[in-house]
Amino acid sequence: MARTNLTLQLDAEVIRRARVVAAKRGTSVSALAAAELIELVDVDDRFERARERAEAILNAAAPRGGRRWTRDELHDRQSLP
Repeated sequence: MARTNLTLQLDAEVIRRARVVAAKRGTSVSALAAAELIELVDVDDRFERARERAEAILNAAAPRGGRRWTRDELHDRQSLP
């Protein structure tokens, strides 16, 4: 897969803290950001696939009940004694 540079603008304090985290993990800020972005898009892909599967299951499901209610029946619009 071809790699492309990405420029981010962040607050100086965030960058400082990211450098500390990266140093603790023995990596670079760039590698940290790349890993987080990869995880983000992977989670989004999994969510979309799950949503599509759920939608397909719901669309394929047999209708249940069969009874159709009117608004008046649902709200019991009969006058009280």
